[in-house]
Amino acid sequence: MVVTMFNAREEVLIVACADDSRAVGKTGRIVDEVPPGPLTQGRWTVNRISLLIGPVLVHGHEIQKTGR
Repeated sequence: MVVTMFNAREEVLIVACADDSRAVGKTGRIVDEVPPGPLTQGRWTVNRISLLIGPVLVHGHEIQKTGR
């Protein structure tokens, strides 16, 4: 399995989200300072999606870097 690395505060596009389907198609920012571990079951925390959507947990294959 290939693990995609992200950095804290990096903007990402959510392409799929089992945690909250309302987040799909929106951008947010990575919260994690370190790669996710067993507590989050290997999922990244993404926040700042919208006023009505709180932080979500997503697998690396569910998000893409936006380059911003």
